[in-house]
Amino acid sequence: MTEAQNENGSKGTAVVTGASAGIGKVYANRLAGRGYDLILVARRGDRLADVAAPLREQFGVKVETVVADLANAADLEKVAEKIAADASVTLLVNNAGTATFGPVAQTGQGAIDAMNDVNLTALVRLTRAVLPGFKTRDHGTIINIGSVLGFAALPFSAVYSGTKAYVQFFTRGIQTEVAGTNVRVQLVCPAATATEIWEISGVPVTQFDPATVMSAENCVDAALAGLDLGEAVTLPSVEDPTLLLAAYASAAGAILSSSQNGKPASRYNIAR
Repeated sequence: MTEAQNENGSKGTAVVTGASAGIGKVYANRLAGRGYDLILVARRGDRLADVAAPLREQFGVKVETVVADLANAADLEKVAEKIAADASVTLLVNNAGTATFGPVAQTGQGAIDAMNDVNLTALVRLTRAVLPGFKTRDHGTIINIGSVLGFAALPFSAVYSGTKAYVQFFTRGIQTEVAGTNVRVQLVCPAATATEIWEISGVPVTQFDPATVMSAENCVDAALAGLDLGEAVTLPSVEDPTLLLAAYASAAGAILSSSQNGKPASRYNIAR
């Protein structure tokens, strides 16, 4: 599936959050290579500048940097208003994220708030910022970075898994809203990927079997290949995601269907 172009032949502008390192930095490189101008968003202005300069030189694209902490409501609104007003924006990669792993009772409230603010609130706000324009123009792509931990909560991942489960269901819901249009919405669910988030999380990536950890480059290249193939959900390390997702959807549908009963289940022994 080829990417659409504007009337002037340009692919428009891609917005990438969390673009100063890791997956976001690789997305910036790959999208510049595909001919997109860029708006790169991250907290660290010096590192953003280091990412932007070689992309301008190598690919000859326009690269604008926006220094913003998406956990900060004012910064988030600044970014949302900017991209909502920019009709050149044709692609949004909601990549920014943070993680702190550990039991909830032992996790500071600030860390919990940061995961909710960045992983969830910012992603929803920025999706909402571009979606009306994409629908009006009947063109645009949203890529939301979820996680395989959105499918399961481990003893150390209750909050993080909760945020990524929200991303999963939110993204799948948006996909149903734009069905039949030329607006595309992709959910990308990586497993362990070699990025700085592990050092932030308190669980160093060195604790994992290296054979289970994917490079950021391979993760993004697989995700973009999935986008080109028309995948609604891309799991970069899963060999046959069709069977997995079909089983998951079937189980979820069965639960929803069986719940459509106004009477309490018989095991509760409530006779009225």
